Amino acid sequence: MTTFGTESNPLRVAIIGAGPAGFYAAEHLFKQKELVIQVDMYDRLPTPFGLVRNGVAPDHQKIKSVTKVFDRTAGNSGFRFFGYVDLGQDISVEDLKNHYHQVIYTTGAQTDRNLNIPGIDLQGSHAATEFVAWYNGHPDYRHCEFDLSQESVAVIGVGNVAVDVCRILCRTPEELAVTDIADYALEALRESKVKDVYMLGRRGVAQAAFTAPEVKELGEMEDADVVVLEEEVQLSPLSQASMADADRGTTRKVEIVQSFAGRPLTGKSRRLHLRFLVSPVELIGDEAGQVKSMKLVKNELYRTDAGSLRPRATDQYDEIPVGLVFRSIGYQGVPLEGVPFNVSWGVIQNQAGRVIDPETKEHLVGQYAAGWIKRGPSGVIGTNKPDAAETVDLMLADAAAEKVNMPAHPEPDAIERLLEERKPDYFSYADWQKLDDLETAAGEAQGRPRVKFVSIEEMLEARGINN
Repeated sequence: MTTFGTESNPLRVAIIGAGPAGFYAAEHLFKQKELVIQVDMYDRLPTPFGLVRNGVAPDHQKIKSVTKVFDRTAGNSGFRFFGYVDLGQDISVEDLKNHYHQVIYTTGAQTDRNLNIPGIDLQGSHAATEFVAWYNGHPDYRHCEFDLSQESVAVIGVGNVAVDVCRILCRTPEELAVTDIADYALEALRESKVKDVYMLGRRGVAQAAFTAPEVKELGEMEDADVVVLEEEVQLSPLSQASMADADRGTTRKVEIVQSFAGRPLTGKSRRLHLRFLVSPVELIGDEAGQVKSMKLVKNELYRTDAGSLRPRATDQYDEIPVGLVFRSIGYQGVPLEGVPFNVSWGVIQNQAGRVIDPETKEHLVGQYAAGWIKRGPSGVIGTNKPDAAETVDLMLADAAAEKVNMPAHPEPDAIERLLEERKPDYFSYADWQKLDDLETAAGEAQGRPRVKFVSIEEMLEARGINN
């Protein structure tokens, strides 16, 4: 009888995606002290940490401190990192099956959901994820261009990402200069002509997805006044009824936003308009195809048969002048070559983390998912911890029942030999730590957390200099 997880037969696990879900999965695997488990983590970028590095706003350094926990996980003797290795290009699912007992996909949700309204493809209309990745120095987005000469900007959505985008647009250069924002983004924002930013929510303030700490911060910026229309944040009878069962966080965010209503302007350079119960119905362009305004419909709430509150359009319309638009209405996963994918949900086809065949609904032995690519883009970074643990517990149960993939080459050096042939310039965790040291040293010289490498060419050169 075969036994997995021993010194002579370690349980070999590949994690595809080096973001929070991937590290939380590795952490939970290593807590199984009675088992010998070897984890190889892959990412298509040379740098680990996923959205913590490339998605968390640069002025939220406290949130980024979670990487210290990830560093401890990476220090386990059974852990290896293979960065700058792209599944589907450098290695395949079949390669993973040949080298590992189990594979867990933790690639997150990498794109925005689209908004199907006339004019959405006009010049000046962008996905918020592009802007977020741009100002965070993601190598794939460093060449993006956003017309910050426009005086009015609309951000569609009222989640924490929308709040981040609004805040970065409204911060002063001095506020941003002490963060790890990409240098090119800092310079572009230093020249910004933006004066009015509109954050637009289709439902009421009680249903907004942002959290109380995030929205509170909007009222504390050095050079931006917050503008709220009192009639848009007064709770309707339906919203008032829903607040009876609301948690403290929801109650607090409503209180904060309502406290902004009627607040007098103080003469600050920028104005952040928080709008609720409005939906964009059209982007209107000029003769050159550039966005010049947005048509909004005013909404009212109604209760569905299932009991939830939903918005529906009224016959009242509004138009606001905007030359730049960011849609932030939800993230969406990207399919992985060779892995079953539910296109309508934007997730890997799975049941509680076990990847399943879409036809037979049977578990594809040895394949799993965790994080946003498993459940969709919900929750905060910490939400991925119990989610990853749920998947890992299934993996451990399957391993105990010997329901694992039987790789032809489970020995650890076999995958290294393959990568030396296919992708000899891959990054180890030690390579990342060299980059990390260089970034933090450059940041210390400027009074910043770090100065990021923003291109893979720079990362390769820096690693070569320090090898």
